[in-house]
Amino acid sequence: MKARHVLIVLVILNLGCMAFQLAQGRGGPGAASADPAAAAVAPILRARAFELVDDGGRVRAEIKVAPAQPDLKMPDGTVGYPEAVLLRLITSKGGPNVKLVTTEDGAGLVIGGESGYVQVLSRGAEAPFVKIVGKDGRERVVKN
Repeated sequence: MKARHVLIVLVILNLGCMAFQLAQGRGGPGAASADPAAAAVAPILRARAFELVDDGGRVRAEIKVAPAQPDLKMPDGTVGYPEAVLLRLITSKGGPNVKLVTTEDGAGLVIGGESGYVQVLSRGAEAPFVKIVGKDGRERVVKN
């Protein structure tokens, strides 16, 4: 007899909890959220740049459209750099360990760390190449 009373009390408590949830507008799975900010999701987010910052306010990642730099002198002696879309992943010390860039004439990727970096580049009329540079400055280039 006592088990029956406990079961009845549990059923009544369960029904009370369900009624409370329905009254609050949280009718279970699939129901609209009571948080208006969660309900307002933009289908498209447009911006000129995105930055992720850590707890100290330091930029740790960024995606941006970099304007053309017609007067920039490149390491190979050429002058000028076209508009580019750039993704950078940055260490806590401020050094970019990953750079991915695309321009109208190709793309490049640099992955770096304390022991050196690897560069993959395919831009313009030149043959694509992979360059591996060690911490000591020695480099190896593979071209097609």
